[in-house]
Amino acid sequence: MRKYILLTLFFIIVWGKLPAQNTPTFKVAKLKYNGGDWYANQTSLPNLFKFIKDNTRMSINLEEDVVEPASAQIYQYPMVYLTGHGNIEFNRTETDNLRYYVLSGGFILMDDNYGMNQFAKREIKRIFPDYELKEIPFSHPVFKQHFVFNSGLPKVHEHDNKPPQAFGIFVDGRLALMLTLESDLGDGWENREVHNDPEEVRLKALQMGANIVMYVINN
Repeated sequence: MRKYILLTLFFIIVWGKLPAQNTPTFKVAKLKYNGGDWYANQTSLPNLFKFIKDNTRMSINLEEDVVEPASAQIYQYPMVYLTGHGNIEFNRTETDNLRYYVLSGGFILMDDNYGMNQFAKREIKRIFPDYELKEIPFSHPVFKQHFVFNSGLPKVHEHDNKPPQAFGIFVDGRLALMLTLESDLGDGWENREVHNDPEEVRLKALQMGANIVMYVINN
C-alpha cells in the first residue's frame, strides 16, 4: 500500500494529474531502451502473465505494454521489465526518471538474455550512483513468495558455464531493482517451440517469474 501511495503522490507532484483510476489488475510493461534489442523474447511476458493468472489468486493484465524510460507513463506500472542481448544506453533524462520511478516505489527487472551483463551494471551505476548493487541471498523473500527456490534462480539456458546469480538495488530494505544473470528467465517464459526447453525448465522459469511479480505486489 505504501508503494502505491508514493507512486500516486509522485505522479501528482511531478506530472500534475492522477493516474488512471479503477484499474483492477496489476500491469507490467516492457522497457524500450536505446542501444540493443529491447524487443527480444516477444512471447515471454504474455506467457508469464497467463501462468500467474492460472496458478495464483493474483489479478494481472494479460497484455504486454511498452514504455520508454523518460516517459511519464512509466509511473502507471508498479513493475517494468528489461531484457536483451547486449548494449543498453540511457541518457541523463532517462536515468533521472528511472531513479525517481524506483525511489517512488517502482520496480525494475533486468533479465540478461546473454551479453547484457556489463552494460546493465554500467547503467545501474549511472541510475543509482549512491547505491551498491548487491548479490541477493537465497534466503531473500523473492525466492519464496509463492514457489520456493532454496538455491536461488533456476538455470534455464547455459551461457558461460557459470551458476545463475541475482543482484539487486535495495531502497530502505526493499528490493527495488533486480538483475538476473546466467539464468535467462525470459527464454524460459517463451513459447515452447521457440527454444524447445524441457517442460520442467520452463515451469521453474515461470514460477520464479511469478515470485518476482508477487514480491513487487507485496512490497
